[in-house]
Amino acid sequence: MTPELDWLKRWARYSPESIALKSGEDGRALSYSSLYDQSQKLAGLLREGWQITRGDRVACVAQNELEYIVLFFALQRLGAILVPINFRFTASEIAHIVEDSGAKLVIVQQAFAAQVKSPRVWLFEDLCARLASASPVRVKFIGAEFEDPCMILYTSGTTGFPKGAVISNRMLFWNSVNTGLRLDLTQKESVLTFLPLFHTGGWNVLTTPCLHRGAKVVLLRKFESELVLRLCTQEKVSVLFGVPTTMDFLARDPRFHSADLSCLRYAIVGGEPMPVPLIRQWEERGIPVRQGYGLTEFGPNVFSLNQEDSLRKIGSIGFPNFYIEARVVDERGAETPVEEIGELILRGPVAMSGYWQNPTATALTLRDGWLYTGDLVRRDSEGYFYVVGRKKEMFISGGENVYPAEVEKVLRQFAGVNEAAVIGVPHPKWGECGRAYLSGQNLDSSSVREFCLSHLAKFKVPQEFVFLSELPKTASGKIAKAQLKELV
Repeated sequence: MTPELDWLKRWARYSPESIALKSGEDGRALSYSSLYDQSQKLAGLLREGWQITRGDRVACVAQNELEYIVLFFALQRLGAILVPINFRFTASEIAHIVEDSGAKLVIVQQAFAAQVKSPRVWLFEDLCARLASASPVRVKFIGAEFEDPCMILYTSGTTGFPKGAVISNRMLFWNSVNTGLRLDLTQKESVLTFLPLFHTGGWNVLTTPCLHRGAKVVLLRKFESELVLRLCTQEKVSVLFGVPTTMDFLARDPRFHSADLSCLRYAIVGGEPMPVPLIRQWEERGIPVRQGYGLTEFGPNVFSLNQEDSLRKIGSIGFPNFYIEARVVDERGAETPVEEIGELILRGPVAMSGYWQNPTATALTLRDGWLYTGDLVRRDSEGYFYVVGRKKEMFISGGENVYPAEVEKVLRQFAGVNEAAVIGVPHPKWGECGRAYLSGQNLDSSSVREFCLSHLAKFKVPQEFVFLSELPKTASGKIAKAQLKELV
């Protein structure tokens, strides 16, 4: 039996008046019945006005809006494929994705229209107006099969041009199942989505799993700590997802200690390891932190640390979620012993179908049924996993392997350091050495170096320290190491 793909049809029947989507900025809301009707109307407009059919790609350049979610479900009804594009991209970057995906139509908000050069463009604002005035219509859920692609999410492109990870209906379904089982999600959940919808975190950490369960998703166009804290109280948010940067902004907000967060069961953190002092700040506020791990190409909800282990196993990503196999292997593909570092490889139904029209990159990542993540991890004696760093970020100094994530963890423990990033740079004697980029208050090289020497082997200690007011970030809130490398 093929699992039900028309989630909205079921929830429009089971709980028609329950709120599915709500705008955090203006309070507009769509019930499950309304979301179902809207998705059908938009499917009709796309089919009749733009001849969108099964397999067609439709790109979207827009902020987080209710109609963006409607668009996804409308395209899924038609068996078509959504291609979200980063609205911060330049015209040439957007053009690459439009051309690479072969998008038949580009939907763009007016604010970003100048960045899009395409013969077939539909303004997002016009879409919203047409949708509001369109007559009710019934568009049968056609064409879409379990293995069909429903979305192409382009990676950040830190190693070259962005690659399009093909997300299938199967991948979304099983990610929702895994997420629900590990996070104990129910119809009663109320969650916030402030990560952008061109990022898998915006779509698939909580948004699609919660819509699969008939829960409420509150969308924000952008992250603002004051608004997030206010909505946590107002909307009785039960699970909060963020990256370390956003969690740090929230903890630094003067309202953090007075906001009513009593409905918040726990916070989920992904993207990169969360600094231990920051985890403790949230724990002291009575909110356990479930460190997680995932990637665009697999999951994205792959690992999760149980909240009862958040302090005992601080820094760990926990165990693999349901229906996911994980191995840690060396360069020969052999399993590594406990506490030894190796590459994380994954197998399960939440793997991407491949990279869009890129068989070479697909063959390098998907091998013999396993997805090679490029991430270095270790397991402790109890089987808990820890991320050590990116395989491609590791550098060799004087013949010794140096893992930037290990050094960054120590740097973040130094008083006054807000952010830390380490990269390998050429060195005349050692081949490579570490350069640390730091932001914070009252920092000087000699004090930071002495602190590192007391916690790290000498070859791991950065030779250079660069202090910035703030480290550059990617759209998902991660530190943009690619930009730091350009400074070398």
